Formats: sequence, C-alpha cells, structure tokens
Amino acid sequence: QVQLVESGGGLVQPGGSLKLSCAASERLFGFTIRGWYRQAPGHERELVARFTSGENTNYADSVKGRFIISRDNAKNTVSLQMNSLKPEDTAVYYCKAEIGETDYWGQGTQVTVSS
Repeated sequence: QVQLVESGGGLVQPGGSLKLSCAASERLFGFTIRGWYRQAPGHERELVARFTSGENTNYADSVKGRFIISRDNAKNTVSLQMNSLKPEDTAVYYCKAEIGETDYWGQGTQVTVSS
C-alpha cells in the first residue's frame, strides 16, 4: 500500500523558517498529493495549504503570505515552505493524498515554534 512520508519538522524560534516535504512511497496512476493540514493539541485538524485543480492553490487565512506550497512532479513530492513562523503555528503537520475517493495521510511531523 502506498505510503506518505513527511520530513522537515522541528523546533524553530518565532520568525524563523522551516520547509516540510512529503513524498509518496511509489507512483500510482491517479494518486495525487493534495496538500498539508495541521492539528494542534485540543484542536481539530485544519487545512494549511493545498492544490485544488492544476496548479491552483488555496491557503488558510492564518498562513497566507507566509507559507508557500509547491510540488516537484519529477520527484513526486509536495513541499511547504513556512516563513515568519509564529507560536500559533505549533502543531503536527500532515500530508494528504488521494486516489479516487480514498484519502491517504502521512504519519505527521511535529513543528514547534518557541523561543
């Protein structure tokens, strides 16, 4: 079964940057890495950034202007560049993919923004 592997999380000071990456374990026809979500303690999982159709994207209002989602089709990866990080960005970040009506989630990577 195809798996998603996230990397790039860690501890960063407020104002700092991190880049997350998500890779699929294999290529499958119709399998699409859609984007990034996050879940903070005591909160529901929420959208951070995703590709909608083609190269169109949408972002959570809280990250607009700070985060950039991108993808490398040759490597079958999707990345999330996070700049000007704030303590409220602290969460476990998950990569999401889909094939047909089935969603796939990565195991998550912790991002902690703290001084």
